[in-house]
Amino acid sequence: MASPQKDIAVLIGSLRRDSINKKAALALDHLAPDSLRLSQVDIATLDYYNQDFDADPAETPITYRAFRERIARADGVLFLTPEYNRTIPAVIKNAVDVGSRPYGKSVWAGKPAGVISMTMGVLGGFGANQDLRRLLGNMDMRVMQQPEVYLSSAHEIFGAEGVIDKESTRTFLKSFIDAFATWVQHHPALAA
Repeated sequence: MASPQKDIAVLIGSLRRDSINKKAALALDHLAPDSLRLSQVDIATLDYYNQDFDADPAETPITYRAFRERIARADGVLFLTPEYNRTIPAVIKNAVDVGSRPYGKSVWAGKPAGVISMTMGVLGGFGANQDLRRLLGNMDMRVMQQPEVYLSSAHEIFGAEGVIDKESTRTFLKSFIDAFATWVQHHPALAA
């Protein structure tokens, strides 16, 4: 009997309309094995984290509640991030902060995670990738270590619907998403 499909929340750190990260997410959706169901989670509408909002449950923004519930349901999380000023964009840091609170109720803890970084430059977002891995480890996520993905000149890789023209890149990303499927299977999310 086949295992049920794993629900993977995909967080994209670029809000740009023509985001390379969004195109990469579409490409990964096409490349993903049937064992994974990738679903983009909107983090652009999350209110900035403010602990005062959690002091009274009646004051907690609906965006916090909906986001936390969505991540809590996920079997794993895939992060796609650009690099801004040698680190992650504020929208990803805010999402991590919102999901990590209230204290002791983090929706991240025990979830398997994967990280892909990309830039138009030549370093492929190495700084953002490493900062995000460190942050997710602190959230007690089970971050897949290999293969690492740093995509340089990413604006030349993805077409409008996530089409990848270069066979070697398609093969590499296929190996990543297949490895991630295995990672999620062997490191199931721990119950909250």
